[in-house]
Amino acid sequence: MENKGILVINPGSTSTKIGVFENEKLVFEKNIHHNGEEIEQLNSIQEQISFRKEIIFKVLEENNYNVSNLAIIMARGGLLKPVVSGVYQVNDLMIHDLTNAPKFHASNLAALIANEIAKTQNIAAYIADPVVVDELSDVARYTGHPEFSRISIFHALNQKAVARKFASTIDKNYEDLNLIITHIGGGITVGAHQKGKVIDVNQGYDGEGPFSPERSGTVPSGDLIKKAFSGKYTEKQMHEMIVGKGGVSAYLGTNNMIEVENRIEAGDNKATEVLEAMCYQIGKTIGSMAVALKGKVDAILVTGGVAHSDFVIAKLKDYTEFIAPISVFPGEDELEALAYNGEMILQNNIEVKTYK
Repeated sequence: MENKGILVINPGSTSTKIGVFENEKLVFEKNIHHNGEEIEQLNSIQEQISFRKEIIFKVLEENNYNVSNLAIIMARGGLLKPVVSGVYQVNDLMIHDLTNAPKFHASNLAALIANEIAKTQNIAAYIADPVVVDELSDVARYTGHPEFSRISIFHALNQKAVARKFASTIDKNYEDLNLIITHIGGGITVGAHQKGKVIDVNQGYDGEGPFSPERSGTVPSGDLIKKAFSGKYTEKQMHEMIVGKGGVSAYLGTNNMIEVENRIEAGDNKATEVLEAMCYQIGKTIGSMAVALKGKVDAILVTGGVAHSDFVIAKLKDYTEFIAPISVFPGEDELEALAYNGEMILQNNIEVKTYK
């Protein structure tokens, strides 16, 4: 009997999400939570890989899933060199670049773990639409000074998957549509998708764009320079001010959007104003992406965890629905998106690219 299982791996800083799919159906999924102190005691990437790999094997066994039934392994893409959208087989260069990346991010572990498990079964591991997908137009790269260039780091996997899902609901191909896709989670990215390519997007990883539950977004550059050279803050503290401890968290003391909405319902005017300000900034960014598409926008799609919020969706419709109709795809089912790409590989419906 031909193997048909797809193991999907998506690590976080203190968790590892896995799922097993067969014939486009979920067999089981598990969000494995790790003890923070235990993770901190792992002193190398290799120790992290070994630790998480063994836990994945244990969970597969606990769910009575025979690892020999796997056909391929799909992993979330990490901070690699810029690549075009698509699926890539994990190769030696990818392993080298992820292992030696200048910035550590939990997503860097995914392909490394997948490769280790794949080797035990003599099968292949792949990534799909990593965060470094780069399809920016030439003019979108300009910042205003040659020392700086805009780069593309965004929620590529979820944005591309949602785009294809929306296209299928209207019997169209993603490559035939102009879409503005907004991912609202801990970070926020808004992409201008022109006929299957993201020609512009805010670089949410370092905080560019609208402020989010935990990122400050684009702040006044003059004030930022003054604070950086004031002597009051270390480089780490400045970075945390922009990414991690900024945005809604800085204004309200929490990045929990359910708590924020509860405060709004209880009559907290400050919480109401902050959340509306976030929506206002998202709306302005959506408007700028409409300019990137020269006003030819078929739809605005909203996704990510915060897309569950009725308050946020209502405000975004108020600010931007004049541009194009809005469709909402709440959540960020990256496991499903990776499995979808894996199924296309097994059915030979997608070209597998080489990372180089």
